[in-house]
Amino acid sequence: MKKKKPYGLGILVGRFQTLHSGHEMIIDKACELCDEVGIFVGSSQESGTNKNPFSYELRRDILETVFGNRVKVFPLPDLGIGNVPAWGDYVLENVKKRFGKYPDILISGKESRRIDWFDNAKELAISELYVPKSIDISASGMREMFLKDDREKWKGYVNPAIHERYDELREIVLSSHDNLDTDSI
Repeated sequence: MKKKKPYGLGILVGRFQTLHSGHEMIIDKACELCDEVGIFVGSSQESGTNKNPFSYELRRDILETVFGNRVKVFPLPDLGIGNVPAWGDYVLENVKKRFGKYPDILISGKESRRIDWFDNAKELAISELYVPKSIDISASGMREMFLKDDREKWKGYVNPAIHERYDELREIVLSSHDNLDTDSI
C-alpha cells in the first residue's frame, strides 16, 4: 500500500526562465510532500523578451521533461498589478479552476516579494513552505551563461535531461536579449 503524503495538493508559482537546480530542488520537495503538485508558470503570455525569452509552451515542455507525470503544469498570465494580495487571490482562483479546490500548501523559495501574496487567504488555512536557497543561482544568471556561451557552467545547474537543448535555448536568449519591452512585473 502506498503511503499517503502529508499534503494533498501543493502548488508552486514561477516564471522558470529557465529551469535550474534551485527550482528543481523546490519542486522535488513539493513532490516529496504532496500527492498532487501543480506548477503555475507566471508571465505565460510573454515570450521573446529579455526578461521572458521562453514561451510558456517551451517552459511547460522542459518542466514535463524533467518531472514527467509527477507534476501538472498550467499557464498563469500576468495581471499587471505586482506582488500584492490581489495577485495571491488570482493565483488561488486559478488553482481552484484547474483542480476544483484550493491547495493544501503553497511552496516557494523565500523571496520577500512573495511574503504578502496570500495575506487575503488566511481563512482558507493553506500552509506555506519556504524552501531556503541553498544553491546560489538565479534564472537571470542562467540567461547570462547563455550570453557568455558558458555551456559547461550552465550544464552544472540544470538537469541532464535538458542538456541537449542548450543550443536551442541559447538561440532564444540571444534573439530576445535586446528586447526590453515587457509587460511582466
